Amino acid sequence: MCSAGSTYTRKRRREKRLLNRVILIGRLTRDPVSRYLPSGTKVVEFVLAYNRRYLAGNVWKDESHFFEVKAYGKLADSVESRISKGYTVVVEGRLTQDRWTDKDGNLQSKVRVVADSVRIINKPKMEEPAEEVVLGDEEAFPEEPMDRPFTSEDDEIPF
Repeated sequence: MCSAGSTYTRKRRREKRLLNRVILIGRLTRDPVSRYLPSGTKVVEFVLAYNRRYLAGNVWKDESHFFEVKAYGKLADSVESRISKGYTVVVEGRLTQDRWTDKDGNLQSKVRVVADSVRIINKPKMEEPAEEVVLGDEEAFPEEPMDRPFTSEDDEIPF
């Protein structure tokens, strides 16, 4: 027979397996903007654009996505001084959701990325890729070559 305590323990173990990790590659749409929290911690915010090209039937389609990114503390200092509009970067971090009530009393919500590391891939208006620079977490993740563009079949769930 299961007790309430063992059910709680199993549930807690399952919760530990949850993961909130994001890796994005994109181009900055504008220069980073910095501000300070009341605690004195520096926050830098920027928007990352990602363009996806996929094959739908026999037609190539393009779609653009924009992600708001925040960096805090030492990473914010590095980001502000080393990247600007047009840079292509890899951002590794986690998703956060801000919730608030607007002036009309409606509940609002916005999902953002909190960066743990920012890696510069390419500077704007350069013919060749820049030497890779990692800001923040020094851990590198493996690069996998893309053999072919994504197709609409790649988006389908296999079950």
